[in-house]
Amino acid sequence: MEKSAQPIGIFDSGIGGTSIWREIHSLLPNEDTIYLADSKNAPYGQRPKDEIIELSFKNTDYLLEQGAKLIVVACNTATTNAINELRAQYNVPFIGIEPAIKPAAINTKTGAIGILATKGTLSSALFNKAVSGLKNVKVIEQVGYNLVTLIEEGHIDSDEMLELLLQYLKPMVQANIDYLVLGCSHYPYLIPQIKKILPENVTIIDSGEAVARQTQAILQQNGLLNTVPRQSSQVFYTNYKPEVLQSFVKGFPVAEKDF
Repeated sequence: MEKSAQPIGIFDSGIGGTSIWREIHSLLPNEDTIYLADSKNAPYGQRPKDEIIELSFKNTDYLLEQGAKLIVVACNTATTNAINELRAQYNVPFIGIEPAIKPAAINTKTGAIGILATKGTLSSALFNKAVSGLKNVKVIEQVGYNLVTLIEEGHIDSDEMLELLLQYLKPMVQANIDYLVLGCSHYPYLIPQIKKILPENVTIIDSGEAVARQTQAILQQNGLLNTVPRQSSQVFYTNYKPEVLQSFVKGFPVAEKDF
């Protein structure tokens, strides 16, 4: 098999990275993808750094065994805690996902932006380096405790979810933010709920489209882009509750694997 015909590998701590997969598949319909949902170990955001690195290595090994030509780390926590170690360990291109702080900081009119992310992302050196470089911008950080767990259990539209979002977002509204950065690939699925809470002038930013464009660029640079028009293959694996992942990728095959 030609290298360009091999699949793109994507992993996340659960179903959240399907928001990234969706953008990649939309931009690159000729590409086969293999998606790995490590839902059994979700959320990564509450785990120590060395454990996040270990899980990221495990996921990468599995995807490389399936012939992946490029790995998308569709998890903010894994990116901010393990991307450097992954790039040092493996001879394959990696695409990471980080909170889109820079565009929010550049475009804010009120001088205040909000960031909703996991504890693992907000406490990472990579994130703190990005925030420390901002000038004249107030950053309101909020850990999204239990949000990933509720999403993984299929409770996006629950009263409990709305109560948590109110608790997390109201202080941001009071601080007059005009941008909310979603720092977890699970959180785009909460946008309908979030919009019920935020004023209309607040712009919500997630990283999905930017990650898809970066994936395309890196594939081109490495001569790995599949330009042949074809019926592509989209395969999904999970190690916990396949019916939840299936509800996010209707029409595509989902298999339960113990990885």
